[in-house]
Amino acid sequence: MKYYDKLIFELSKKGRTGYSFGASQFATDVALPAGLIRDSAPELPEVSEVDVVRHYTNLSQMNFGVDTGFYPLGSCTMKYNPKINEEIANMKGFQALHPLQPACTVQGALEVYYGMNKALSALTGMAGFTFNPCAGAHGELTGLMIMRQYHLLRGDLARTKVIVPDSAHGTNPASAAVCGLEVVVVKSNADGLVDVADLKPLLGPDIAGIMMTNPNTLGLFEKEIGEIAALVHECGGLLYYDGANMNPLIGMVRPGDMGFDILHLNLHKSFSTPHGGGGPGSGPVGVCEKLLPYLPVPKVVKKEDGSFGVVCDSEKSAGQVSAYLGNFGVILRAYAYILMLGKQNVKLVGKYATLGANYIKESLKEWYKLPIPSICKHEFVFDGLVNDGSRKGSDDEREGATTLDVAKRLLDFGFHAPTIYFPLLFHQAIMIEPTETESLETLDAFIDVMKKIAAEAAEDPAILKAAPHNAPITRPDETTAARQPILKFQDEA
Repeated sequence: MKYYDKLIFELSKKGRTGYSFGASQFATDVALPAGLIRDSAPELPEVSEVDVVRHYTNLSQMNFGVDTGFYPLGSCTMKYNPKINEEIANMKGFQALHPLQPACTVQGALEVYYGMNKALSALTGMAGFTFNPCAGAHGELTGLMIMRQYHLLRGDLARTKVIVPDSAHGTNPASAAVCGLEVVVVKSNADGLVDVADLKPLLGPDIAGIMMTNPNTLGLFEKEIGEIAALVHECGGLLYYDGANMNPLIGMVRPGDMGFDILHLNLHKSFSTPHGGGGPGSGPVGVCEKLLPYLPVPKVVKKEDGSFGVVCDSEKSAGQVSAYLGNFGVILRAYAYILMLGKQNVKLVGKYATLGANYIKESLKEWYKLPIPSICKHEFVFDGLVNDGSRKGSDDEREGATTLDVAKRLLDFGFHAPTIYFPLLFHQAIMIEPTETESLETLDAFIDVMKKIAAEAAEDPAILKAAPHNAPITRPDETTAARQPILKFQDEA
């Protein structure tokens, strides 16, 4: 461990100070209520200013981010965020707005909401959006609330089930359960797509709809989506689009044209705004024409005189899902991103993301097991190593390298690990997703490292078993850390 990898409490030396407060500005001491006075001094670290600066600078350098390296994290679309987005979000006119200001004082912000509504509707084939949901899963729940409200107000009370593919994101069944809907699983076929033959018997008068991601979690385009949409609509259900994998379709294919009635988007993924670490996020929900009355309130409208206002009630609305109009800063960054690309260049997003994913897949398929060799979209899934180095049945039998070992070893080469052990369709899943912002040189460097790791696994998997070799923390007990976290410094002395 390097000296400054220590906790700041471990750097503490009694009597050292990093800052001195000036003399009190009050003429006399202010009496505090007895119940607020400490019995003893707070146990704070005592360190010099230079130690404080070095400590926090060192912490910042330990944090991996898309600004410091390649982030091939499948299902999350960790793409580079153009800094112009930040500059616009930090413009003085946007910084100090309050959601309860009179509409006449925030016309510019309301126009952003309105313009973003039009832009996303054009890109997705939806009729309108709500920006109130604050994250992707929040958007899922909102979309399902709209689905339920639609059926309930029509008096169709029997529709209490939602169909979810077995390859779906884990939030899909969770959101359905929170919304009070029963989940029915439809199986995937040998090609990794929704099995239409398995779907047909599941359809009936109790089905509220189906939740799908297209391309799906394996990065494969659901080629039978037209037939699936017709079947679900024929039985009276609605189609919900999980927008987590919208990145390869931006400007190329519209979910609304596939037959989807409701969708959520992740502005903090597909539309290049920072995310991770718990927020901030934005999960706007779009709907087809017949579902517009069910969108949550409040919502932004354009008046006859050209000004913008906020409507806070609606007879058929699914209700209110957040305090105000969502995370405005995230929405503003995404709007800047869309306007910067324009109608022509937005089509390059999906093309380059798809090209990069297929390039990596084809370059590594001799070293890593490729369960489904089809052309993918923005991401794909390996099922572990072709040769993990195990010597089963021999005198020098040893445990082979696993997907976890590959992920840990990548950290030694400055690359963030991809998603591992998801989707659950494959035992040693490695989901890789390069975004459109990565250069050929970066992709080649990643491919070279993945080949090197595969060679190490075949020759001496112990190298991978001990990885990472140059990180402050290497192989923590993740189960214990999750169930029995140590949340404060414990002085062993």
